[in-house]
Amino acid sequence: MRLLHTSDWHLGRSFHRVGLLDAQAAFLDHLVATVREHDVDAVLVAGDVYDRAIPPLAAVELFDSTLHRLAEAGVPTVMISGNHDSARRLGVGARLIERAGVHLRTDPGGIGTPVLLPDPPHGAGAVYGLPYLEPALVRERLGAARSRHQAVLAAAMDRVRADLAARPAGTRSVVLAHAFVTGGETSDSERDITVGGVASVPAAVFDGVDYVALGHLHGAQALTHRVRYSGSPLAYSFSEWRHRKTMWLVDLAPGGEVTAERVDCPVPRRLARLRGRLEDLLADPALDRHEDAWVEAVLTDPVRPAEPMARLTRRFPHTLALTFEPERSDDPDGHLSYARRLHGRTDQQIAEDFVAHVRGAGPDAHERAALRGALDDVRAGLAAREGEVGR
Repeated sequence: MRLLHTSDWHLGRSFHRVGLLDAQAAFLDHLVATVREHDVDAVLVAGDVYDRAIPPLAAVELFDSTLHRLAEAGVPTVMISGNHDSARRLGVGARLIERAGVHLRTDPGGIGTPVLLPDPPHGAGAVYGLPYLEPALVRERLGAARSRHQAVLAAAMDRVRADLAARPAGTRSVVLAHAFVTGGETSDSERDITVGGVASVPAAVFDGVDYVALGHLHGAQALTHRVRYSGSPLAYSFSEWRHRKTMWLVDLAPGGEVTAERVDCPVPRRLARLRGRLEDLLADPALDRHEDAWVEAVLTDPVRPAEPMARLTRRFPHTLALTFEPERSDDPDGHLSYARRLHGRTDQQIAEDFVAHVRGAGPDAHERAALRGALDDVRAGLAAREGEVGR
C-alpha cells in the first residue's frame, strides 16, 4: 500500500506580502502528477489546509479544483483540520464528498472510525484522522483526564487502539495528527499552540500503529521510523531557508513494515539570509548567486547607511526583509547585558546613544542642549514630588 503524506499547505498565505497562490497551485499540480506517476493508493493531508479560518475565495477555489482532480484520478484522500483551519468550515459537506473518495476528518467524534483502504489480497488498511484537538474544547468529549495536549491525544489514541483491536489481525494502521511532538524541529512560521497547556507531546502517545503522518511543523523530519512530519510544501519564513521541501512517499508492507522516501516539491524562488555591512554586501562577488533569491538582509554598519533598501534592491531585486544590528566596538559579539552596557553612563550619555542608534548619527550641540534641558526638567519634577511627599 503506497501513501503520499503531505501537510501544512496554508492556502492563501503570503510571504512577506508576496502572494504565493501561483506557487501553491504549482505545488498542487505537482502533487497530482506525483499521485499518477508513482501509483499512489491514498493521499494523506495532515492539517492546515488553509492559512486562516476564513480563507480568501481564490484559495477555496484552488482547494476545490485539487479535490476534483484527485477524485477524477480515483485516489482516496484523507484530510484532517489543523490549528489554522476552521474545522467546522472545512468539514462542510464532508459526508457528501466522501462519496467521491475525499474523506474530511474534522470532528473529534469520528476519531475511532477509520477510512478503510482495500488492498486485496492483503486486507484493508485503516486510516484514522485526528484533527487538531484544542484541549479545553475536547477534553470532556474525549473523556481526557486533564485539559492538556498530551491528555487529549492519549484519549484519542485510546479510541484508535480500541477500534483497531476489534479488526482482523494484520490490519495495517495509519494515524493522521496535527500536533507538536517532542523532538520536532520548529521554525518561525508555525502558530503557537501552547494555549491549553504544554504544547508538546511524546511520540510514544502514538504507539500501536504502523505509521503516523504528522502535520504542524514546517520542516520535513522523521522522529522515529514510523512517526514523521512531511513539513510544508513551501517556505513560509526565512527561518526555513535551509529546508528541503518535500512530501513523504510511504510504502506500507503487508506485515506493517514501513519504507519512506522524499519527493521534492517545486521551489518558486530560493531564500537567502545575508549579514554584513551594506557596502560589503553590495560588492562581494560571492553573493552573485543570491541575486535572484528572496533576501533577508541584516546590516551591521555601526552607523545606519542612507537609503539601504533602495541600494540593496538594485543588486538583490527580491529583498523582502531588512533589519539593523550595528556592530559595537566595545562589545563585538553582543554578549554584554543591557545593565552592563549602561553601567557608569550618565542619563545624558544614554539619551545621546539612543539618538545615535535610532538615527545613525549622534545629536548636534543644539540637540544635546535640548536633551539636557529635558532631563533637568524631569529631575526637578521628581524632586518637587518627593518634597511634597516628605511634608
